[in-house]
Amino acid sequence: MAKIKKFEDIESWKKARELTKQLYETTSTGQFTRDFGLKDQIRRAGVSILSNIA
Repeated sequence: MAKIKKFEDIESWKKARELTKQLYETTSTGQFTRDFGLKDQIRRAGVSILSNIA
């Protein structure tokens, strides 16, 4: 088992980072581009996951 020296080493943080990247990509296209409130809320939720793990 690898030792964790910084929060970037946490596997769940890495997965949350990938999820957030996918959320940003998904909300950059289609109907999300017109619904600024929903787009921003979804993006903030993804960033919140990263922040809470860190």
